Amino acid sequence: MVELTHRDEETTFEDICLHSSDIQVRQITLKDLVQSLREGYADYGAKPSSVPLLFLFYALFALVLTLFAFGQDLRYLIFPVAAGFTLIGPIVAIAFFAMSRRREQGQELSWSAAFNFIHTSSFAPILALTLLMTLLYLSWLFMAELIFFSLFESTMPESMADFINQLFNTRHGGALIAYGNFVGLLFAFAAMALSIVAFPLTLDKPVTSFTAVSVSIRAFMSNTLVLTVWGIIVVVLMTLGAAVFLIGLAVTLPVLGHATWHLYRKLIVA
Repeated sequence: MVELTHRDEETTFEDICLHSSDIQVRQITLKDLVQSLREGYADYGAKPSSVPLLFLFYALFALVLTLFAFGQDLRYLIFPVAAGFTLIGPIVAIAFFAMSRRREQGQELSWSAAFNFIHTSSFAPILALTLLMTLLYLSWLFMAELIFFSLFESTMPESMADFINQLFNTRHGGALIAYGNFVGLLFAFAAMALSIVAFPLTLDKPVTSFTAVSVSIRAFMSNTLVLTVWGIIVVVLMTLGAAVFLIGLAVTLPVLGHATWHLYRKLIVA
């Protein structure tokens, strides 16, 4: 009996981790997307006071990067910086995943409780995923800069007005729009495949970051069409939320965060 107890005490995180083969992926439909949005809005209504602090961080982050772009004569990166926020959206949404999970369990919904995962075994894989998504975001900015300089090297804009004029009235401006959006779309697909399930899974189950990513990719590949529609919904709602000086993000960001948690529940069986 003593020996058994000793072994129990020596049980490590790796010993209890689920493997990718332990986790099943469901097929979902467009109706599941609608239902997830409804459930996300219900979670938002249950705890709307959780929004301001996270929204303030998100808005300030956008403002600082935009001012940096103007100050350092990096006007061409303003759109990639803003568009790329969808790549790191899952990082910002972790608190909302946690709140939806706590609401499911009938636990207290407080801002501080949403970050209790920092003191659990979930923190290390979530940190690893955060670094991965940040690297993806920086890679997108690098590619955006590379495309710009390859097209505008001989006709560098002298002002913001000149840049906008060239963007919409020249061949290389049109090429920038076409190539930039195409490459951005590839990055968006990569971000969704890597993260659609990974972040909520690491918060919910004992898994490594590698397992979380592999399951997320499997879920995306099994539901590519439906999740592509989900990606479009996210982009549209985030764009609408940011259209009025980012004020709308105070609603769209938490609703999408909560909804993504419920979408995860519909995708995964573990």
